[in-house]
Amino acid sequence: MPMEGPEKPQHREDIFSRAVRAGKRTYFFDVKATRNDQYYLTITESKRRFQNEDGKFIYEKHKIFLYKEDFEKFVKGLDAAIRFIETGDIPEEKEADATEEQVKTIPEAKIDLSFDDLGKDEAHTSE
Repeated sequence: MPMEGPEKPQHREDIFSRAVRAGKRTYFFDVKATRNDQYYLTITESKRRFQNEDGKFIYEKHKIFLYKEDFEKFVKGLDAAIRFIETGDIPEEKEADATEEQVKTIPEAKIDLSFDDLGKDEAHTSE
């Protein structure tokens, strides 16, 4: 039974694309959109390799999907790794990867932790 109306393509078109050639590798940075029109990034590494069995060149591709909510953490991690490679200095890590804004919005809470009761339940259950 034929479908009515225009068919949507299986693969969404790139909204923005940039290719970076680096030696034997090419990196593709492609911005795409979800069905809800939320943008995300795919990073593809493509390497040209010679396949001895067929005597032909093939392209190996490895892809990373990066979503908007992860951009800041990804960039910070990448920046720290690059700085370490360039300088040899180990960057300081922030507390539990919390951003300054997140730390400011966490309400102060007082928690009463008592370690005197730890293990008492286990002692009663093992009898």
